[in-house]
Amino acid sequence: MTTTPAKDTAVTAAALALGDDALVLSHRLGEWAGHAPVLEEEVALANIALDLLGQARVLLSMAGDEDELAYLREERAFRNLQLVEQPNGDFAHTIARQLFFSTYQHLLYTELASGDGPFAPLAGKAVKETAYHRDHAEQWTLRLGDGTEESHGRMQRAVDALWRYTGEMFRPVEGLDTDPAGLEPAWLEQIGRTLEQATLTVPATPRTGAWTAGAGRQGLHTEPFGRMLAEMQHLHRSHPGATW
Repeated sequence: MTTTPAKDTAVTAAALALGDDALVLSHRLGEWAGHAPVLEEEVALANIALDLLGQARVLLSMAGDEDELAYLREERAFRNLQLVEQPNGDFAHTIARQLFFSTYQHLLYTELASGDGPFAPLAGKAVKETAYHRDHAEQWTLRLGDGTEESHGRMQRAVDALWRYTGEMFRPVEGLDTDPAGLEPAWLEQIGRTLEQATLTVPATPRTGAWTAGAGRQGLHTEPFGRMLAEMQHLHRSHPGATW
């Protein structure tokens, strides 16, 4: 079953894109429950996941029924960035993914909150949340990058592996009040500064071009996403219409 949004508008398209980003990353972070390296970090990751889930609920509700959009759409109907669907990997991999995305999300919501468009109310509330998400990822990047030889190597490999997915964040999104491309210089400056402080190297590989990733907004996703989606939707699809 494929569920379509209630309204086919530019605002709906943008709400789906941003909402799917938050929903998918929330689920990925939730996968750390019971597996985080320390108890304090398990609580921190769960809190970030809940913040993102709250954002997703507001955004998906702007496009239609939030439950149907989350649990009854097929893979090709999701519009999230390929970055957020990447598997958790080791802890360094999760932190690199969070650093890249939360830095982008904080810049985006800060920009949207300064306007009076349909996303301004959500963005105004989410700016503080995304600032915490970014700061949390930055602190762990510094701790791992400038830590032991093992942690440094793992953090550098994670940065290198996910770098190819970052260019998609700055491509146009229909219905947004701002052009994501305008956020890219600030994102590169912030990420570059954090990596330098962590004694990590900014990857030399290109972030744009024919070979790079970046078709999630068009509904084309990487192989791990299908498995994640099946897990996320299993209960709802197994018991349609159930309430408890």
